[in-house]
Amino acid sequence: MAEQPLVITSEMFPAIDAEKAALGQLLFYDPILSGNRNISCGTCHHHDHFSADGVSLSIGEGGEGVGPSRKVGLDEIKKRVPRHAPALWNIGAHQFRTFFHDGRVSASDDYGNGINSPAEEWLPEGLEGLLAAQALFPMTAQFEMAGNPSENEVSGAVHDRIDKGWPILAKRVRGIDDYARRFTRAFDLNTREDISIAHIANALGAFMGSEWRSFDSPFDEWLMGTGQLTIDQDRGRKLFYGRAGCSSCHSGPFQTDHAFHAIGLPPFGPGRTRQFDPLPRDVGRMAESNDLADAYRFRTPSLRNVALTGPYGHNGAYPTLAGIIRHHANPGKSLLDWLPELARLPDIPNLSAVDFAIHQDSREMARVRGKLDIEPRDLSDRDIEDLVAFMGSLTGRDSRHGRLGRPDIVPSGLKVD
Repeated sequence: MAEQPLVITSEMFPAIDAEKAALGQLLFYDPILSGNRNISCGTCHHHDHFSADGVSLSIGEGGEGVGPSRKVGLDEIKKRVPRHAPALWNIGAHQFRTFFHDGRVSASDDYGNGINSPAEEWLPEGLEGLLAAQALFPMTAQFEMAGNPSENEVSGAVHDRIDKGWPILAKRVRGIDDYARRFTRAFDLNTREDISIAHIANALGAFMGSEWRSFDSPFDEWLMGTGQLTIDQDRGRKLFYGRAGCSSCHSGPFQTDHAFHAIGLPPFGPGRTRQFDPLPRDVGRMAESNDLADAYRFRTPSLRNVALTGPYGHNGAYPTLAGIIRHHANPGKSLLDWLPELARLPDIPNLSAVDFAIHQDSREMARVRGKLDIEPRDLSDRDIEDLVAFMGSLTGRDSRHGRLGRPDIVPSGLKVD
């Protein structure tokens, strides 16, 4: 049996400035950080959905509502968000050094600033870590928060160069008296004119790094010797760390090796294409590394609170834990057997006809099937039920609801989703 994970302790996380985190809470839910002032970070990472949004591929900029009830707004949506909105549990821990499904934000000195990111050498100075850095990029993404280039000055500036939109957002924020007072106090600034996008990102990082810390689950109690697992949870634990082989990738205290693996998930949606790629496909880590060996590999997710944050996979291909476990047990067969109705896709009439177009490309589907980093496992229905039970034991108790929660109002006065 594989080695059991260490007990998670508060020492695995950095100290958090409470005033900065409270400021970050407001910014996280404030649509002022989006190009058209109509979507926030919290729209796709909502407390009601345990830091995710409950759908396979989100409706980003231009939608209305939250989670599975989110729908197209007045204007036609041109593209779904190409990947599943990941849950944010424990991402502030020191161990998390890679962010996004393809790892496009990571610790590196390639650009002389300690961080590898899509902004390369244009990443703002003064960021307090990787979590703050990753907070910047949904703001620049056209179909997430920025909007179309012709719609607002932020998206137009980003279309010129990725860093050009951030000063516009910072100016918006410091123009609000309540934010100006909060920032100058929290960051000990002289005047509101000193407020930069780095301060905004640092506040968001402080909030995300402290809000979704979760290590009060039944499994944590079992590890500490203060609680017991149920019989089926314990059978699932033994499978997870033994014959089922789950812990070969879902290892460590947060059940992730932070590495990248190809597991043959069925593709659909717009894909996250590389420049000049004519196909609606997602080649995963390869899009960041430009290394063919990384094709179709995606970062191993943490499994903390996983029972609360379906659907599962980098594109949310499976609505249930049993479904994604069965896929891991026999990825080749599951890819062939997968049905489009398993995807939880908000209705977008102008896109539904092409959501699954990639399945008509026999060569691309063969490439997905041909790149697998996991071997089939012989798991019975009972085994899968027990594994699901064990993953339920990773659900936090009080921590599942976050710490500060969703604010009722934000300083901009804009609607809070």
